[in-house]
This record gives sequence, C-alpha cells and structure tokens, in this order.
Amino acid sequence: MTGSRLGGGNDGGAVRVGSQVRRPVRAWTASVHRLLRHLESKGFAGAPRVLGIDADGYEILTYLEGDTVGDALVWPWWTRTEDTLVQVASWLRSYHEMVADFVPPAYAHWRTGRSWEPGLVIGHNDASPFNAAYHAGRLAGFFDWDFAGPTTVDSDVASVALSWVPLHARHVAAAEGFTEFDARPARLRRFLDAYGWEGRAEALIEDAQAQMCARAALIRRLGATGDGLYARLLLRGVADDLDQAVRELDGFPR
Repeated sequence: MTGSRLGGGNDGGAVRVGSQVRRPVRAWTASVHRLLRHLESKGFAGAPRVLGIDADGYEILTYLEGDTVGDALVWPWWTRTEDTLVQVASWLRSYHEMVADFVPPAYAHWRTGRSWEPGLVIGHNDASPFNAAYHAGRLAGFFDWDFAGPTTVDSDVASVALSWVPLHARHVAAAEGFTEFDARPARLRRFLDAYGWEGRAEALIEDAQAQMCARAALIRRLGATGDGLYARLLLRGVADDLDQAVRELDGFPR
C-alpha cells in the first residue's frame, strides 16, 4: 500500500494516504464503524469519519489533521497546558451527549470484551494524548477507536482525567514532560469543572486506581501468553508502572 506509516501506538499498522487513513480490519471494526457513523449523524466533529473498506481489506477513515504525539518520547507542549485540559473536558462532555442515545446491537463485538447494557455508554477508552490531534491551537479530536466499548460515564471521566491531568506514576509523567505535580489537584478540579462534573473527585480517583489495577492484571495475564501487544507492554514494565501509580494516588489530596 502506498502511503506513510503513522507513528505512535502499540499495535501499529495505520497508514496515511492523502486525506485518508487505512488500518487493518479487526474483529471489532464493524462495531466501531457503527459507533463512528452514529457520531457523524449527530454532527460530532471530534472523531474520524468512516469511508468504507478497501479491496485489500483495510478500513478507510478520514485523517484528523493536526499535531500528534507520534513517536516522541517527550510529549508536545500542548499536551500539558491548562487550555488543552479544558478542551479535552469539553470534548468529553460533548461526546457523552452525542453517544447517550447510541444502543449497539446485541451481536456487537468490542475489543474490551464487555457487553453493553442499559446504563452504560460506549466510550473511546483510550482518549489519551497518544490518540489526540491538535490543530491551530485547538483539539481536533481523537483517533484510534479500537478500544471503544461499554463503560460507565463515571469510569470514562476517570479514564480521561487519568491521562490528561495526569494521574500516572510520577516517573512516567516526568519522562513524558510533565513535572508540575503539585498542580495536579487543581488541574483535576479544573478538568471536572470544565466537564460539568457534579460528583466527588475522590470517587474518580478511586475509579482510576481500579482501572489501573485491572489493566495491570490484564497485561500480566495476556503478556504471559505471548500476546503481541500485551507481551510488549509487559516487557516495557507498564504493569509495574501502573502498580506504582496506584500506590502514589493513595496519597493524592482528597
């Protein structure tokens, strides 16, 4: 396939061809396409559009124009500003409003393996700086919806806050360029206010900890089987990093 490989990500395989992105079709692709088409029908601009499947079996999506983290070890400056943090919270609130009435079919297959039921929404589940596009001073949206799947609104808010406040282990955040750790409580409050969150911040911290514990266990379980993605994460020490983040958040101001 003629095109340029897009940097970043743990799965790889995404290629840009002009204004399009082509990616391998997976077992969950049809369900993700149904979600993205629902967002398009609502006029939601913060996600790629589905253009179909090509003759070689690759999904075709629109390219979200903008700066990305890509393969950078130290993340771009815009991933750390308060303005971007507010834009991410606004994107998430708008997304939740657009997806609130999306009911996937019973046969829908999601990579997370969780089934939808009333009271859940379909979240991006990986709306981190790794998957964000930033263009002309604005958050253009999020790409790579492979991990989209059922979750609660509370857990989705906690997941995005985890990535953007950020609430990672300090050594992980510092390696990515964030060192203003004393500012994190105020950043979390700013994020929740911009979203319009009316719950307890403490509950979101506990939710973020639970998510990291579950992810660490998944990495260890699947990584030990030799699964490509999870074996790489296990080898990189990601499960240990998640454990460290959970311990550090025990002391996060409540």
